[in-house]
Amino acid sequence: MRYLFIAFNLLTTLPVRAPDDWQPGESGRAAGWYPFVGLALGALVATAYSLLGLHFSPLVTAALSLTLWVILTGGLHLDGLADCCDGLLHPSNPERRLEIMKDSRMGAFGGIGLFLALILKVTALASLPTDQAVPVILFAASLGRWFIILAGFQPLARPGGMGADFSSGLKRSALVWGGLIPLALAIYLGIQGILALVIPSLGVLFVLRFTRARIGGVTGDVFGLIVEAVEILTLVVLTA
Repeated sequence: MRYLFIAFNLLTTLPVRAPDDWQPGESGRAAGWYPFVGLALGALVATAYSLLGLHFSPLVTAALSLTLWVILTGGLHLDGLADCCDGLLHPSNPERRLEIMKDSRMGAFGGIGLFLALILKVTALASLPTDQAVPVILFAASLGRWFIILAGFQPLARPGGMGADFSSGLKRSALVWGGLIPLALAIYLGIQGILALVIPSLGVLFVLRFTRARIGGVTGDVFGLIVEAVEILTLVVLTA
């Protein structure tokens, strides 16, 4: 249960206390639990979505559900997305891009990227078929966090930080047993579920190649970008 508590502590704002004797690399050793944490987050959001849908229009339901989604994650991944938009798109060298990504201030690219991500999520949530909304939200939340595990095996853009600590404790077995939840949900959703597994995979491949070209590898912010990109692509594909 130690690593489960660590995973909840890292990825959510839920009142789950991490162990007091936290050791280096344990963020990576807890990685196999990340999709389960995504499933739990998805369950809370999906429950709210279902209840709100009884009283509000689809758009208001989607906006309120997304608000809860952001609160439960503390905006962690959105922050990474904004930092990546500011840094990766800057016309300079890799060292300067990494400095920009580390800066807590948000620039124009970050603001635009954040706005577009939220708009896409709201409209996708509002467009979900009623009978599929719950499994789709569960799938998007768990799949996004499984891709953190995959990204953790990529070259690091900087030697220190959250990304380095995560990668140092990561084991390949986490990819396998961590992938059981999103794979089961993809199969449950049928052809569209498989398609929603393939298209985000291509999106992540593009992100990883792009970040490697721009900064030489991944960082903790890139993990956040990947979670948001996967969630958005999954939701959009499953609105069709």
